[in-house]
Amino acid sequence: MYRILLVEDDASLAAAISKTLTDYGNEVRTVTDFRDVTGEFLAWQPQLVLLDLMLPYYSGYHWCAELRKLSKVPIVFLSAASDNMNIVTAIGLGADDFIAKPVDPAVLNAKVQAQLRRTYELGGGGGALRFHGAELRPGEAAVVYEGRKIELTKNELRILQVLLERKGRIVSRDELMRALWQSDLYVEENTLTVNVGRLRRKLEEHGLKDVIVTKPGSGYIIL
Repeated sequence: MYRILLVEDDASLAAAISKTLTDYGNEVRTVTDFRDVTGEFLAWQPQLVLLDLMLPYYSGYHWCAELRKLSKVPIVFLSAASDNMNIVTAIGLGADDFIAKPVDPAVLNAKVQAQLRRTYELGGGGGALRFHGAELRPGEAAVVYEGRKIELTKNELRILQVLLERKGRIVSRDELMRALWQSDLYVEENTLTVNVGRLRRKLEEHGLKDVIVTKPGSGYIIL
């Protein structure tokens, strides 16, 4: 299940879109305060934003630029003004796709699912990964725990991701290094030790203790 924030001021259309995406297993929240879209974004922490272009107070362009200051989550525009200029402007501001209105439910769902799959599965190991009451969000390079976001470096993200994808079994140092190498994140053996240590301390500082267990001579494991 993915969390989707819908920024659409047409109530009937918002309800129809919400139903379509909910029927496919997503959790959808519609913005209610169009003067504070970023506030609702931060409160909801969605994994994708559907953003109308023409909105009360500020345009979708404004909110796209503001959201890009906060997050790398996929942003998909919805608009009847789907001429090339608007599409180019939206993409230039950081949007990932542009869907023309009137919205075809099948096309909407296909495009949304493609963005989610590309961000959290094909490139990110299966979406949010949960552990010890926390959640790793690969698309945001962060762990969320008790409402707080823990930002990760690329190396820390990949290390934690690999360990969680193999949760419950020991991952050797060689496996971790190969995984980092395949992601174009070259590390030497000593650098791996340093990165694991920093990741462990970062989690512990936020209350996540004993997450990564070292198995001397074997590797690391998350239980």
